[in-house]
Amino acid sequence: MEHDAVRQARRADLLEVFRIEKASFEQPWPFSAFERHLGNPGFLVVDDADGVAGYVVADTIPNHGRPLGHVKDIAVHPDARGAGLGHTLVSRGLGVLRAQGVQSAKLEVRRSNDGAISLYRDFDFEYLRTLPRYYSDGEDAFVMVARL
Repeated sequence: MEHDAVRQARRADLLEVFRIEKASFEQPWPFSAFERHLGNPGFLVVDDADGVAGYVVADTIPNHGRPLGHVKDIAVHPDARGAGLGHTLVSRGLGVLRAQGVQSAKLEVRRSNDGAISLYRDFDFEYLRTLPRYYSDGEDAFVMVARL
């Protein structure tokens, strides 16, 4: 399901984005991290009737002269989950990366986050390796990669 209400994040969205981040993660990004990504074409939000319902931060990192895409953060408001918004956000975020000439992307995901892993598999992300104790509570991360 595609949602047309996906757009680039604006400063006015940051408080709602930060609230969703805190509701979604035990170790949320600080507010300043979102401020730093303002203006990044891969910092997208999706709106629903109640305002910002979710967001994605996708950018590029240097990689031997050919930029690599990195899906850094994605979350959907707990009340808005199950409606396909996460799928829409990943799709649009990867589209931005593709438009920047990126041919592959990576992400890190908690090894226990079956919902996210399943979502990423829909976009042909594959397990690459494990980062032991990547999260500050000691949980491992899986690194997943996809060809765009």
